[in-house]
Amino acid sequence: MANRNTVWASIFVDELARCGLKTVCAAPGSRHTPLMLAVAKHPDIKVYSHLDERSASFFALGLALASNKPVALICTSGTAGANMYPAIIEAHQSRVPLIVITADRPPELRHSGANQTIDQIKMFGDFVLWFVDMALPEANPPAVAIRNLRTTANRAYAKANGIRKGVVHLNMPFRKPLEPTEVEGDIVEVPLGAEAREGGRSFAGRSLGLPSMISGNWIRDIVHEYNNGFIIAGRRVNQRDGGYGLLDLSKVTGYPLIADIDYKLVSVLKDVPKPIRGFETFGSYLNNLIQPPDAVIRIGDLPLSAQLNNYITTHPPKFYLHITESGGWSDDSHLVTAFAINTEQWAVNKFLERGEYELQPKREIHPIYAIEQTTWETINHEIETGQYFDGAVVYDVVDLIPAESTLFAGNSLPVRHLDQFGKPQDKRIYTYANRGASGIDGNISSALGAGAARPNKPLVAILGDITFYHDMNGLLAVQRCGVPITIVLLNNGGGGIFNRLPIRDFEPEFTDYFLTPHGLDFSHTAKMYGLDFVSIDAYSKGARDSFRQAFTERVSSDKSTIIEVRTNSRQDEVRRQEIIAAVHARLQELKL
Repeated sequence: MANRNTVWASIFVDELARCGLKTVCAAPGSRHTPLMLAVAKHPDIKVYSHLDERSASFFALGLALASNKPVALICTSGTAGANMYPAIIEAHQSRVPLIVITADRPPELRHSGANQTIDQIKMFGDFVLWFVDMALPEANPPAVAIRNLRTTANRAYAKANGIRKGVVHLNMPFRKPLEPTEVEGDIVEVPLGAEAREGGRSFAGRSLGLPSMISGNWIRDIVHEYNNGFIIAGRRVNQRDGGYGLLDLSKVTGYPLIADIDYKLVSVLKDVPKPIRGFETFGSYLNNLIQPPDAVIRIGDLPLSAQLNNYITTHPPKFYLHITESGGWSDDSHLVTAFAINTEQWAVNKFLERGEYELQPKREIHPIYAIEQTTWETINHEIETGQYFDGAVVYDVVDLIPAESTLFAGNSLPVRHLDQFGKPQDKRIYTYANRGASGIDGNISSALGAGAARPNKPLVAILGDITFYHDMNGLLAVQRCGVPITIVLLNNGGGGIFNRLPIRDFEPEFTDYFLTPHGLDFSHTAKMYGLDFVSIDAYSKGARDSFRQAFTERVSSDKSTIIEVRTNSRQDEVRRQEIIAAVHARLQELKL
């Protein structure tokens, strides 16, 4: 330890590591030199180095999203921190734990016109859970100052990793020298009474419990009062344990489980029913087939499916319970009648351990299971026999991706296609997406971060061309951070998602300002960043076989590859509507 800055940074970083911090993402700069040297030398911390703060922040977002543990972001002073703002907003909205540490100029340089000096105080506004403007390192600090430094590190980690996970922002000013050069008069020994202490390093308790209004035999009471109900596994249902017990809860209540995207749901009981995942395709026709539910039990955030959300909004249930571990409110239609801060495991275990499921009457099989089966039989047939299109590409990715893989779905079309055409699988796929703010920025970096959190597992990202364009510089992390990836690039020549909106009928404004065709050749991008490149025309003969072969060969390889599938967004949307119409025609034949 050479001077006050290196002592200060080393103690602070070591305390974060003692709390459990394992990973740091950073970009080059000068003012954060003491912090960079501290993390680089710490034996328990892995540093992912990026060339720009935007890529670093989205990489950290993906890393924290997949690991469910805080990741630290370190940057220099000035506009460097501002480049992290979109990722911080996404982390806040998705409740992803980040510790953002911005280096700053000393107070005497603020508001003085000094170069690379801006007002960094609370620069991220309400998108952080806690902000601290840290004290300057002192030449001869009293023990209480070092204890405060350690306590702040503890509190920052605990706050980011609390019941409501999110972003903590620490602003750390440094005076020169920033390098580890000796400074006369600086005391580099830790003062007596400020040593690191074992234990007592977390200030965040996890006191979880259902409110008194929902206690005791609450599930049994709900089911006895409301015979017809749904259980909805919304966005980000505990990736850590895969929605433990929700299928069991579905069996014993007789409420069908409608699950978001493609979670592997773990069950304890035998012969549990399959989850419902075809709602986006059959949902608009459901009014003709079944009675809407009287009760809804939702775990997690609002589901991705627009048809499911519309259905619940159009047919408000009499009882609507929202269970969330984080405490985050998620009810844009304002229909929730009961709110519980807890885990689904707690609720399910409490119910099953009491043996209450034995008290439930035998129920007839809900007709939605026949609807679900018919839906997927029709989708399977249409994809096997019809024109290849972008939704069928996503179908094939889910079909072919190895078990235990990491799958990142980009906004806007890919994640919707995954919800609609990601056929339910028995294998576990760890699925992620930036759905807090649903931006298309930083998706490549977030995918690579998620892959870094799950090393030695195949990493696949399904991205649209505009989303890919927004974060091409993030590809540098493939080689620099050593994260192999297979990118399925759905290149429909612009913003294909807008073909689902009424503006598509208004030309020339639609093409010029919404579709925004670009004519880019992404093979040059692959070459620049050292990735292999395969391009397939979706409408050519044998396109599906070509894609399936290319994907199968590349997905388990250590060589990173971009597999581009060229489509036409208007034709893709026409084909999607044809499949929906075919499903509805088959559903008309059902005897329910």
